[in-house]
Parts: sequence; structure tokens; C-alpha cells
Amino acid sequence: MSTRLLRKEVDEALLAFVDRQRPGLLAISDELGPMLSALDALLAGGKRLRPAFCYWGWRGAGGDASPGIVTAAASLELLQASALIHDDVMDSSDTRRGQPSTHRRFEAMHRERGWPGAAVPFGTGAAILLGDLCLAWSGEMYEASALDAGRLSRGRAFHDLMRTEVMAGQYLDMLEGTRDTGTVETALRVVEYKSAKYTIERPLHLGAALAGASPEVIEALSAYGRPLGIAFQLRDDVLGVFGDPAETGKPAGDDLREGKRTVLVALTLDRADDATAAVVRRLLGDPALDGTGVAELRTIIEETGGLAACEAMIDRYAAEAGAALDAAPLTGEAREALGELTIAATARRG
Repeated sequence: MSTRLLRKEVDEALLAFVDRQRPGLLAISDELGPMLSALDALLAGGKRLRPAFCYWGWRGAGGDASPGIVTAAASLELLQASALIHDDVMDSSDTRRGQPSTHRRFEAMHRERGWPGAAVPFGTGAAILLGDLCLAWSGEMYEASALDAGRLSRGRAFHDLMRTEVMAGQYLDMLEGTRDTGTVETALRVVEYKSAKYTIERPLHLGAALAGASPEVIEALSAYGRPLGIAFQLRDDVLGVFGDPAETGKPAGDDLREGKRTVLVALTLDRADDATAAVVRRLLGDPALDGTGVAELRTIIEETGGLAACEAMIDRYAAEAGAALDAAPLTGEAREALGELTIAATARRG
């Protein structure tokens, strides 16, 4: 199956699931309509990487073209929606995928309707609840796929583990920014659990487990998926500072305003002298950081060698993933598709 066709089928599975849920939610109250509208807007975007890795984990382990695998894989987009909604609340992000973030959408609704009380807590609370709903629905969509009970049982451990790991990673990420004592090693730990595992490694495991893969195949997929997941997040961190807003869907330098303690920032601080490090710490996380401040931080990141070091790490992890993929006991079709996904996950965009 081509990447474009797979994405189309994932989109259709998501739309069909949400449409089945819609009447039940609206039967509770038509005032829940804005929750569905916010979810529709969020689900309309995204690269669908997690379903793609799940699908090719399945095919690589010998799974057939059963439509049930697309539905099971698409359930990961609801997990992703939950994580994005909650992440935007924690980071106070204004935008997501080029439109208002979910909590900002609900804040705006509160103000537009002239309701009493503060708009910000309402927006935060509504977003948290929608994120929780997406998390619940991800499990429901997985269980409702057309795969037989035996297959679903084999995959359930990985589906559950993904949800645990991403929440743990979110907490570690929040902790990293709060303590301001992070290192490259602790930043990489956040990368692994907040992003790398649940973006690539665990979706591969889930698909392979659903197909009945051997422990050797699962291990080979880890050897490929873990380094690729790290490279993917490191690339995302670079784009969060240097990317084109038209590509990233967020204002330029937004990660700097949010104070994200990424590997890129840790590498920069490792290489900066005391005076330069003090400038980074003063500007990083300033919500009022303007274009001049963003440019100053970008210059420091480049001139200290932080950017070059991060690019070298991306290349190293991507090469490790490529070598592991070449050696993995997978079908040729899956190896070719995963090779294309490797490029898509680590490409320099924006």
C-alpha cells in the first residue's frame, strides 16, 4: 500500500469512528458540540506517522491487507490527539498545526459568548477533558477494530504500554524545565519516553505483535525504531527553533518562548561560556520573547556549536536506524516502506 493510500484509509477510519461516537455524545447534550468541533479540527491535520509505523510493523511481520489493521493503527491518532492537547495546555501554546490550540479555542468561545468568570480556566479545563476523552476513545477504537480477539490480546500490552510511557515522558519533560538542572543525558531520556518510543518503536511493536511476530522480530524493530525515534524528535527540536512556521504550524521560535529544555538547548549550554549561558537562561522561557530575542538565541545556538552537534546526533541515530533496518528479518515491501519513512521522519524541512 502506498503512503498516500494508507493515509487516506487512516483518515477514513478516524472519521468513521468519530462519526459513530458523535450521536452518543450529542445525546447527552447538544452543548457538547464544540468538543466535537475542536476534535474534528485537530484530527484534520497531522502526518499519521504512528499509524504508518504500526501498519508496516504488521506487514513486516507477515500480516496481510486486512482492513482491521488500519482501524487498530488509526487508534494511535487519538492517543496522539490526547497527548497534543495536554502538551499544549502544559506549554501554554497558542497554536497547533497552524490553528488555535484546543485550550485557546475554548477560551475564545468563553469570551465570545460573554460568559461570567475567567476564560482561561474554562479553556484549560475543557481541553483537559477533551484530551482525556481522546485517550479513552483510543482504547475503544482499538478494541472495536475488525481484528480477531486473539490478535487484539497480543497487541494490547504494547497499546497499554504506549499510554503509560507517553504520560511518564510528559511528566519528565515538565520536570526537566522546572528544575533547570538538565543535561544532554536527561534531555535524551525525555526524548525517548515522550516521543521516540510512542512515535516509532511502540507502534512498530504493536503492528508486529498483532501479526504474531516472534521475539526476534520485536527486538529487531527496537534496534531500528528507538534510534529513529530519537532522530525524529531531535529534528523536531531543531525545527522548533529554526523551522518555517508554514511547515511547523507554530510561530517561529515558539519552543524558545515555551522554555523547552531540549537536547539542542542542553548541547548549547554545554558549549557556552558562563556569560553566554546566562543569556540563554535569561531569554529561554520568556513568553514575551520577540523576534530580536529569538534571533539572539538562534545565533548563540549556532555559534556555540549546539546546532552542529545536534545535527551530528541526528545523522548518527538515523544511520544506526538504517543499518538496523537493513539487517531486520522483515518482508522486502515493509523494509522499502520503512526506509521511506526514515527519510520522512528526519528530513530537514522549513
